[in-house]
Amino acid sequence: MAIIKYYGAIAEATQCNEEHIAVADLNISDCVELLSAKYNLNAFEITVALNQNLVDIDSTIKLTDSDEIALLPPFAGG
Repeated sequence: MAIIKYYGAIAEATQCNEEHIAVADLNISDCVELLSAKYNLNAFEITVALNQNLVDIDSTIKLTDSDEIALLPPFAGG
């Protein structure tokens, strides 16, 4: 099972900081869509990190059970 980590307002919306989910046959896009539906996250602009590297939310990269996926709220640089 892959680890899903939630930060900021997304963690508040999901009411958890992380969870483990089965990702067999899922890609990044599928995973985000699944979690958005589960937690009603459609109103958020989500940035996704896969194994601590930012990836496109529409990515078709296949996930594995050893992956760490982070859903990040919008952030500003400085």
